[in-house]
Amino acid sequence: MSMFSTGILVLTSPLHTLPLRIAPVLSSAAQLVKRTLYVHLHPGLNLGSGTQPRPVFIPPVVEVSNLITRLYSNAADVCGHLDVCVLLTNVCAQSAAYSGSTTPNCPFPTPQALSHSPEVVLTDFALQDPGQSHQVTQCLQSYAGRCYVCRPGIPSVLLHPQLMKLQEEEDVLEAQQEKAEPLETYNDVVVGGTFDRLHGAHKTLLSISCLLANRRFLIGVCDQAMLKKKVLKELIEPYSARVQRLQEFLQDVKPSVQVEIVPLDDPFGASIVDPLLECIVVSEETRKGGEAVNKKRIENGLRALVLHEIQLLKDAHHTEIEEEKISSSSLRARLLGTLLTPPKDNSHLPPLPYVIGLTGGSGSGKSSIAKQLEALGAVRIDCDKLGHEVYQPDTAAYHRVLEKFGSDVLNDDKTINRRALGRKVFGNQERLKALTDIVWPEIALLVKKRINQARDEGTQVCVVDAAVLLEAGWQNLVHEVWVTIIPEGEAVSRITERDGVTTEDALHRLQSQWSNSKQVEHANVVLSTLWEPEVTQKQVLKAWNLLQKRIQQKQEGQ
Repeated sequence: MSMFSTGILVLTSPLHTLPLRIAPVLSSAAQLVKRTLYVHLHPGLNLGSGTQPRPVFIPPVVEVSNLITRLYSNAADVCGHLDVCVLLTNVCAQSAAYSGSTTPNCPFPTPQALSHSPEVVLTDFALQDPGQSHQVTQCLQSYAGRCYVCRPGIPSVLLHPQLMKLQEEEDVLEAQQEKAEPLETYNDVVVGGTFDRLHGAHKTLLSISCLLANRRFLIGVCDQAMLKKKVLKELIEPYSARVQRLQEFLQDVKPSVQVEIVPLDDPFGASIVDPLLECIVVSEETRKGGEAVNKKRIENGLRALVLHEIQLLKDAHHTEIEEEKISSSSLRARLLGTLLTPPKDNSHLPPLPYVIGLTGGSGSGKSSIAKQLEALGAVRIDCDKLGHEVYQPDTAAYHRVLEKFGSDVLNDDKTINRRALGRKVFGNQERLKALTDIVWPEIALLVKKRINQARDEGTQVCVVDAAVLLEAGWQNLVHEVWVTIIPEGEAVSRITERDGVTTEDALHRLQSQWSNSKQVEHANVVLSTLWEPEVTQKQVLKAWNLLQKRIQQKQEGQ
């Protein structure tokens, strides 16, 4: 069967048996859907009765909350490439359902439009009579169309054949089934977080919050001041992108809930001043934060919030530098070495050698990465060495520097004293620009010369190792820009230890360069030497192998 971009999975099994079914059902669905999988819950739905079933409200019980957690956890394990979204429009307390609907006991007065238009509808419904297959798929198609905006004649698929082996275990669960425990709900619920690269743990938090909220859901999203200590903060999505993704997700999940998203510039935000709030959703990890919120609320004369604690989701695929839980920092770490943005048009460059422009701030480990790439087969062009060459006597730059800055920058042997020259331009932007206007174009000419030599020698890849690659505007010399980053504190520590300078001098040096964030804006690939050398080596090898694939694809496409 062909693959579909977006699908809806209608789960019909009883709540007590669904935990066993989720993983195999998601695995089967992932063979048909490649991007977005919406999940609709209707436990006990009978698609084989011969009559057209109607969507109904499902009460928000503890089992549903546990099921959501299980579903997102299993999705991360068995189909991590899918954007899974559990839809909760029909999960609502009866009192809230009647107050918000013009049609009693009907969660969908009109079909709900989703962010991504479904192309297929799937179900776990167990077919009792193979002769009913056509009838059941038609019924499923009609049912999905009553709930969500679907194109006419949307394909429908039964996933039940892969689930038959679970029947014995489900029979045991049915014998152990207990009465459903109601879930306490609240008018106004609040959460806070970074919500970078929305993942299963975020979705669990947000979805359970939607279950709990009868009226309003307030979300504080970390803004600049709250991101300073985050791992690989330079790779965090912009605030506007994170908010847009949240809005899209929540509009799909439960459009009836009033969602308010506000920037979070401190650990508390509106949670300590909003008198209408009743509940804050936390995890074991953030419970102390919730308790701190309540302490502040009581100081402000407000009632304490109910702390509703959810489980952390374990990350079955975490590496040695990643957290055991599903987290955004782990996802950011996995981006290192990958192509973050496609290269800009470089049709003016010969296809070979493929030229990488490698840059990064002082102490970032850029040169060690350049050496590793050299060991993998690249020809390294060291722009720092080329910078020394352009100052040699009788070069064009040599004479222009003397003309501009005077002969008192010369050593006794008539070579330029770069320290003396540095003192002349230090702290003077106009003089510094005059110097770089002389030197940078000459270095660029030498870079072009080295690249041409490499081409004549049949080189496949060149690495232009240049601290000022971006400042000098040398992007037009390279096919891709690779940037090496480390936190400022780590860079200061390395610079002071390596160069024997003060912390103040190290900070001044870093502040005179482009920031990590500014460099990352221009990067196609980002690397970090923050961890042990073995971790960096794995990053570089990953980046190199992916680069080889891109070069091959480019050659095959010509």
